[in-house]
Amino acid sequence: DTSLKVTRVDFLKSQNTRQHHTDGYNIKNLVVRRGQPFQVQVSLNRELRAADKLSLSFGIGENPMKNRGSLLSLKPDREDFNGWKISVVKKDGKECLLSVTSSPNAPVGKYNLHVKTGTNIYKPENGIIYLLFNPWCEDDTVYMANEAEKKEYVLNDTGYIYVGSAYNIYDRPWNFGQFEEFVLDACMYLLDKSKLSLSERRSPANVSRAMSALVNANDDNGVLLGSWSGNYIGGTSPMDWIGSVTILQKYYKTKKPVRYGQCWVFAGVLNTVMRCLGVPCRCVSTFDSAHDTEENLRVDIYLNEKGEKMNISFDSVWNFHVWNDAWMKRTDLPDGFNGWQAIDSTPQEQSQGRFQCGPCPVKAVREGDVYLPYDSKFVYAEVNADRVYWLVKKVNGKDKYFKIGTETQDIGKNISTKAVGQNRREDITREYKYPEGSREERMSMQRAYSFLRPSGLTPRSGYASTMNTLGGNTQPLVLKEPVTKTGLHLEITNTEPLHPGNPLEIAITVKISTPGNWTVDLTGSCQLQYYTGKVQANLGTTKETISLEGPSEMQIPLKIPPDAYMKTLSSVEDEVLILVTAIAEVRETKDKLTQETSMRFEYPPITVQMPERAKLYNDFPCAFIFKNKLNVTLENCKLLVEGLGIFKMTTFEQGDIMPGRIMKSEIICTPTRLGEKKIVAKLISNQIKGISTEKAIIIT
Repeated sequence: DTSLKVTRVDFLKSQNTRQHHTDGYNIKNLVVRRGQPFQVQVSLNRELRAADKLSLSFGIGENPMKNRGSLLSLKPDREDFNGWKISVVKKDGKECLLSVTSSPNAPVGKYNLHVKTGTNIYKPENGIIYLLFNPWCEDDTVYMANEAEKKEYVLNDTGYIYVGSAYNIYDRPWNFGQFEEFVLDACMYLLDKSKLSLSERRSPANVSRAMSALVNANDDNGVLLGSWSGNYIGGTSPMDWIGSVTILQKYYKTKKPVRYGQCWVFAGVLNTVMRCLGVPCRCVSTFDSAHDTEENLRVDIYLNEKGEKMNISFDSVWNFHVWNDAWMKRTDLPDGFNGWQAIDSTPQEQSQGRFQCGPCPVKAVREGDVYLPYDSKFVYAEVNADRVYWLVKKVNGKDKYFKIGTETQDIGKNISTKAVGQNRREDITREYKYPEGSREERMSMQRAYSFLRPSGLTPRSGYASTMNTLGGNTQPLVLKEPVTKTGLHLEITNTEPLHPGNPLEIAITVKISTPGNWTVDLTGSCQLQYYTGKVQANLGTTKETISLEGPSEMQIPLKIPPDAYMKTLSSVEDEVLILVTAIAEVRETKDKLTQETSMRFEYPPITVQMPERAKLYNDFPCAFIFKNKLNVTLENCKLLVEGLGIFKMTTFEQGDIMPGRIMKSEIICTPTRLGEKKIVAKLISNQIKGISTEKAIIIT
């Protein structure tokens, strides 16, 4: 009597991946999601009889063992203790169709499938199956009910990251590319590298925390090396990336950190990793984000007598900071904290000995429950700190510090992400914070303050440590500064477009709402700064004394000639913002007020010319056109273009583009995937770093 042998296993890839929403992955192996059945067709050397023994074994890790739970041996129609089961769907001669359902909390990773018949073991070709989190399965902790949200947060491989400043937010297109070649393998490599135990791999909270650590290179040779130095020789400038694909492919190939990232690059890559593993995820940008406040919920800003910001503070306000929200149930916490969890892979400070941050429940930040894991005090401070301005004056040759104002509603503004199913910005500030000044906000703040230790109001930079601080002072900060007696108000605007090569024409408007004759001393300064708040150059200042008869207003111009800033602009490799700071003091009442605004340079656009539709595998031309409408030559221009499912990342060296000149580059595209696809283009030169655009095409 012939012993039963397997002759072939068919993983029915196209049918399974369609049902599991994994048909996008560019990989030979079968990719499925946990807690949902998939089918395999087993071909045998003879018919299956009642007495025959047939089982499927799934092994995970280096050395799978039954007693460790890393080897599962499944017999048809017997539920396994680990919540997996298989059943015979139908028998047809020598063919046997089996259905396999993994547990909805199975460890995610790569499983090796063997088929046992009696004493025979069959090892199929490409027998490694990738098992992911499943937002479509109600029993999975990452379950997401809304179909459109899953399409955006799990399946969309393109999107935007919002950057700039609160004064002008703009979108940077970003290709997440979670389905591209080697990206899933890179994520599996990171999972193995994370040293998470098998049972920790069941939990999206553990996995997302581990990934927030591994996307930066800081303590584990992770994916990206951060640099804010302004000099990126020996690597790629953070401004030059347009997506995560090149970064993850390079990392997977070399197993060495890729140089260089800044916050939006870390967030873009972490978003790719989480979506790739099946956890719904979004990039979140916060404008005027506080850093390094050491939980005292205060950022100190030092101004010199010209009103210029000085680089002497330990803490800082970043014009924007980007992190991620991942979606999950928090089974490790009390009820009420499910849903979005903040995770951050930008290396800022260590948490439990590693550069990692989160998952922190967004609801805990809103409610002030900052004792909850992980890192909720840190995230709370990023969006809720106060900004305190100090004037540094020389008195008898020594620096003295004078407090000139506190801004309590300034930090954590315009929290933004891409809207579901639409190419627009959605403001999600309300998910992180109650409305400023509301009763809920005050209660949340008092709650948070009971777990934090806000210090008294003394400056705490290294330079200010000579001052006598008020020892052990833990009084809560005044929630709101008193309104000025004169109703003094400052507004900063630009009166002409901010084109590189043109004068920067800025206006500071001083308003007074109280009747009477008032004398106002106004100091205004203009500087170039990095998005991290670090000042790069002082461009000019103005000092005026004006007389106002209230209620009235007056506009004071501040004009910066191009020579004052063009050299700095060409010498730095980062995008810089224009920082305008104003200090006003009413002589009669000693009212003081500070106001600062960051603005971004404005650039001419790139135009993309291509058909609106194209057919699969049919070539079509795509042209990129740029006219230099600025008054300066753009030196060393590079055009970077990428279209997922259309063409790989391509760089065109364009040399110098003189004023008025038109650049045109063309590429022949071959679409390899159906549906709406996007082409992203970015132009960088010595003078400008941030012109990007995108255009969509429907592939049929």
